This record gives sequence, C-alpha cells and structure tokens, in this order.
Amino acid sequence: MQFKDISNQHNLANRLTEIIDSGRVSHAQMMLGATAGGSLAMALAYVQYLNCEHRQHYPEGDPSGLRADSCGECPNCKKIAQLVHPDLHLIFPSVTREGVTGEKVSSEDYITEFRNFLEAKHCLGSLDDWYEFLNTTKQGMIRERDAALVERDMSMKAYEGGTKSFIIWMPEKMNLTVANKLLKSLEEPTDNTLIMLVAEDTERLLPTIISRVQTTYVREPELPPADNRQFAEMFVSWMRLLFKLNMQPLSEWVDKVGSMPKELQKQFLRYSLMALRACFLKNMGATEMKELLAFGDKKFNQAFPTMITQNNIAQISDTISKTLTAIERNANSKLAFMHLSFRMSIFLKKR
Repeated sequence: MQFKDISNQHNLANRLTEIIDSGRVSHAQMMLGATAGGSLAMALAYVQYLNCEHRQHYPEGDPSGLRADSCGECPNCKKIAQLVHPDLHLIFPSVTREGVTGEKVSSEDYITEFRNFLEAKHCLGSLDDWYEFLNTTKQGMIRERDAALVERDMSMKAYEGGTKSFIIWMPEKMNLTVANKLLKSLEEPTDNTLIMLVAEDTERLLPTIISRVQTTYVREPELPPADNRQFAEMFVSWMRLLFKLNMQPLSEWVDKVGSMPKELQKQFLRYSLMALRACFLKNMGATEMKELLAFGDKKFNQAFPTMITQNNIAQISDTISKTLTAIERNANSKLAFMHLSFRMSIFLKKR
C-alpha cells in the first residue's frame, strides 16, 4: 500500500512521511478513524514507507500532491503490499470455529482470509464487512492468544533486519485481560518495534492504552454537498415506508442507505432534520420554507407536512440528532438507520 493509493489523504500522508524522515517515529501509535475513511490503509502505507529501501521524494508542487512515498518496487515494499512480509504482524478480530474453543482461536488462524478480505475491499472494509466476508453472524474478538503471539514475536529479532510492525485492527474488540497484556507490550517495547493500533472508537479502549500511544486522526474526506433532489426522493420513500412498516422494502431501503459513504449518510440526516422542521413550521403558519418542502411529489407535498406537529417534533428532532451523532462516532450504519426507522414510525403516528 502506497500513500498515492489512498484518496484525499495527501496532507496527512505528507505529515507522516515528514515525521518518518526526521527519525521521530514513536514505537506505540494509533490511527484513529473509520476504516472506510482510510485508517487501516494509512497504517499499512506508513509501515511500507517506514521499511522502504528506496523512498521517493518529490519536488514541491508535484502533481501527485505528495512530498514522498514508498518506491513500491523494493523487496520490502512488494512483501508488505502483498501482506506477506515476515516482520509485518496483523492482529484483528477472529471468531470461533466448530470444534475450536475461543481460547485456541487467534488472528493466525484467519490470516489468509484477512489478506483476501483486505485485497477485495482495498483495505477499506468495515468490521461488518469482515463478518460478512467470513459468512458469520458471530461477533469477533481479539483474544488472549493474540496477545501472547504479540509478546512472542516482539521477543524475536526482525527477519529482514528492519522494523517489526504489529498492526492491531479494531482494538475495541479486546476484553480487559487482553488489553492489560497489550498494555505491557506498549510499556516495554523491544528495539526496532512498532505497535500500530487502528481504532474507530476510543470510548471502548482503556484510558491507560490511549495514554501510551501517539494518536493520528484519520478523518473521512468531506464530500461535496449532494443535490437535495436526490435526498428528497430518499426522504419521500422513507416516510412512506414508515407508515406501512413493511419490513422487506424497509430493510432494502436501510441496506441501500447504510451502504452509502458516511458523509452522505450524515448529509441525508441533516436534510431530513431540516425538512421535518420545515413541515412543523409550515403547520405553525410559516411561509418561507417552500424550498425545503418541495419534495417533487405533489400529493406528498400537500399531505405529509400535517403529520409533523408539536406532539412529535421534539422527539423526532432528538432521535435524528442522536442518530447523526452515532454515525459520526462510526456506529453500525444499518443498525442505526433501522433503529431510527422504528422510532420514527412510532412518532409519526403520534400527531
């Protein structure tokens, strides 16, 4: 993985390559942000650049927008790009298999599947995507055996003589015992070792772990505002589904919206919030909200606004706002929209 392969993160990439070039590499780090926004991809590109034998530096104003990148051609680059470098250790949530207890399962047992998953998803797949790739409904965990393997591999010399790198994806899935064992590795690092956590939600990590790592925030690139006509169509479909509450088409709607980029999901929620408030204001006698009430469906334009009254507007606004916050904190989008839909269906009938 090279920095040039990660969309809209060139400023962050430039900051990271400058730090590596200066030799100020912390042994314990965390890339914090949604995997879909590039946090795991940035971690892999970071490790590749760190171990590259022929780093490429570009002149100021280069069309790539980058100051530097790994060469992509040296043996270290090729092995890391294929995720087979002997000094690159990947730790991630694993699930139990038939006949194998949780104590014996580790990332090692799924390394081939994980490599294939990262290749298929271009290192942007979510945790739910990982479970779907495994065709499982079980919740994955980072287990004690994983922590033991990290401790074992840290004690060994680097095979290639460079930096041993441990990328731990979704450390939120560690229990307290595993987290405390990892804490020991963070506090007592061996020479030429990098432990890189790739996390989405610090609220599910021990404060002692957060305090031991240098955090880099990987923010999802802002998308240009979508055309409100697109959101209007989605909104009308959603409201009609909420009245009928037919689960099959509602599930299909949720799947479609939940698969959109997070930034578009947030834009849609903001649009919905403004449109619903405009409906309430119209009922209160306001006349300046015509643009937000032009849903492109004459019958809907006339009938729907009467559904938003002083009896439900506060609950509707609060519920959408909480869902927006949850999405911003990288909650499971499909679950968040399904829960919101059930709540909205109740509120709309309280007019």
